[in-house]
Amino acid sequence: MMTQEQCSHRNHVQSPDKAQVYKVGIYGWRKRCLYFFVLLLMILILINLALTIWILKVMNFTIDGMGTLRITEKGLKLEGDSEFLQPLYAKEIQSKPGRPLFLQSSRNVSVNILGSNNQLLTQLVTGSSGFKAQGKMFEVKSSSGKLLFSADEQEVVVGAEKLRVVGAEGAVFSKSLETPHVRAEPFKELRLESPTRSLLMDAPKGVQILAEAGDIQAICRNELRLESKDGEISLDARRIRLMRLPEGKASTSSSSSGTRQTVYEVCVCPNGRLFLSQAGTGSTCQISNSVCL
Repeated sequence: MMTQEQCSHRNHVQSPDKAQVYKVGIYGWRKRCLYFFVLLLMILILINLALTIWILKVMNFTIDGMGTLRITEKGLKLEGDSEFLQPLYAKEIQSKPGRPLFLQSSRNVSVNILGSNNQLLTQLVTGSSGFKAQGKMFEVKSSSGKLLFSADEQEVVVGAEKLRVVGAEGAVFSKSLETPHVRAEPFKELRLESPTRSLLMDAPKGVQILAEAGDIQAICRNELRLESKDGEISLDARRIRLMRLPEGKASTSSSSSGTRQTVYEVCVCPNGRLFLSQAGTGSTCQISNSVCL
């Protein structure tokens, strides 16, 4: 029978032969896959870094800005041509000193002024159909600040010294026209015409029609009336011609049997109608008053 010391010695001798060894780490295909992914990641990092450097080089990124765009203390500065694909919001747009400012669009250029409630106050649109401005008032001033043109809902003011209308049909006014002076260009005719309605010239202190080097013609289809309520009508000229006046015919008993005379006298009917009567030794208006009937 073995003692306790012998059993302990026997176990101690047999333990080194039965001990197991465990390997720690990644081996085999797992190790190869890990190296492959690390290499692929390094390649992607290098490609990304190269693309970033290329973009920075192409877009010309600097500390002051990007490309033709520069960031200054007063705002943004663009050099060369710029294209905006979306609306542009800015407080002020100006060009370089001594350089013009061009605004170009394939359709139209619109400038809108909005109120506090996004209500449209003023609009300026330039397009293929024309130029349109919308607002409460429109003014055009000279470089010295003199008002040249002004328009609002109440009136249109032309502040220039001379207004020229060079159209072939002249100027058409659907309502009244108020002006202190109407004058044609030198060596040109002045014509006031109303094709389908009446033409009225009214002035509290008088209307003066003057042609210093030409004629004045007043032509109408029906009646031409000259009326003075409190004054008189004066015809002051070396020669006064009354064309196409009717000639009164004398009765057969009182007619002259001699040669026909070429001198007439002007007679007036009670209704104001004028007619001619052959002159005689006395007045022949009573004899030739058949026109008044």
